[in-house]
Amino acid sequence: MIEFFKDFILNIFLIFSPLVIYPYLYKSQSHSMKYRLWLCFFFTLAIAFAMSFPVNLNGLIYDFRSIPLIVGSLYGGIYVSMFLYAAIIVVRYLLGNPNNLIYAVSLLPTFIFIVLLLQRYRQMSLINKMIAAIIVCIAVKIVSFLIYLTSVGKLDLFTTNLMSSSQTYILQSIVIAVYIYLIEFQQKYIHMQEEAVHGEKMRIVSEMAASVAHEIRNPLTAVRGFIQLMGVPHLAPSKLKFYQEISLEELDRAQVIISDYLAIAKPEPEKDELIPLKDEVQYVSQVLLTIANYNDVKIEVTLQDEQMFIHGDRNKLRQSLINIGKNAIEAMSKSGGVLEIGLKEQSHKILITMRDNGVGMTKEQISRLGTPYFSTKEKGTGLGTMVSFSLIRAMKGKITITSEVGKGTEFEISFSADPRGLL
Repeated sequence: MIEFFKDFILNIFLIFSPLVIYPYLYKSQSHSMKYRLWLCFFFTLAIAFAMSFPVNLNGLIYDFRSIPLIVGSLYGGIYVSMFLYAAIIVVRYLLGNPNNLIYAVSLLPTFIFIVLLLQRYRQMSLINKMIAAIIVCIAVKIVSFLIYLTSVGKLDLFTTNLMSSSQTYILQSIVIAVYIYLIEFQQKYIHMQEEAVHGEKMRIVSEMAASVAHEIRNPLTAVRGFIQLMGVPHLAPSKLKFYQEISLEELDRAQVIISDYLAIAKPEPEKDELIPLKDEVQYVSQVLLTIANYNDVKIEVTLQDEQMFIHGDRNKLRQSLINIGKNAIEAMSKSGGVLEIGLKEQSHKILITMRDNGVGMTKEQISRLGTPYFSTKEKGTGLGTMVSFSLIRAMKGKITITSEVGKGTEFEISFSADPRGLL
């Protein structure tokens, strides 16, 4: 038995070669023609290699060509099976073996076995598939041998080598059973991967929807409040106009937020304009003031006298700064805190800083900040911060975060000063 293992080890190695590429072939099943052609190609190679290195047992030639023939047929279908049968006959002819027509006739009855098995093979359990493949593999070998040897008048070769033949059939049965198991295992693993990817996509959609709702809730809540105020009797025209302007501005901000999320995969600036940073920082501080008052937080703004400019998209910068500032306010304790907002020019760079004295972050939290679905807040999704960081980087800005647990966090956003905007 050990001698047979040594003789057939090369055959076994060659017929298992299609397994290396099979996961990639299986994923191409949506293109049935392409999938079948690749199966024909790789299993034909396995058949040709197996037939090129046979084992001679007292005048009877043995190899494992029937294994790639049956496996390729079972997983490729009837057309692949027909092609592989033809490939065996052609390869045998090219190798110079005699009586090719008789051999082709001896193979024809075995094709019926495979066709009958194909009708129910996919519905079988793994164990039944392995058993069925073993039975068909042995049947193909025995039937083809008996018909061929009877036709050429050498049936005695089969009977005199019965013990050796039995050992090869046992080895062949083990090999094809392992082959079927490995293919089924690969298919199961691929299905598990696909289900995991599908589940992850559904989770992303769910969390994205929750994040969008969270981001636009603030402007929509403000609009609802001002609409209610506009219904107050005897409202002064000046206040009515003011409420309308604020409502429209908040609706515009909600639209900008939605656009930002739609462009999250490619957050390129939609506008190319000079942005006066001093004006923008003052605007952002005023917007954050209402949130700060609600959380008992003070805002301190430090600005240089001269105006500074960068080139980019005003709305995207505004939304990013508001989001970072809002997170900083929420990171401070309920007893109150101070949010320091600064703007200065240093070493040919324009720096916008936001510093809080909140809970702070660890180095591990800082490294993950701005990645999808990471948030230091209990109910946060992290997508708002990710969008803000992406938008700033799209405008060629750089974000530096320094933090210490229990003492606070500082966000430093740096831009190159735009020479076209210097005054």
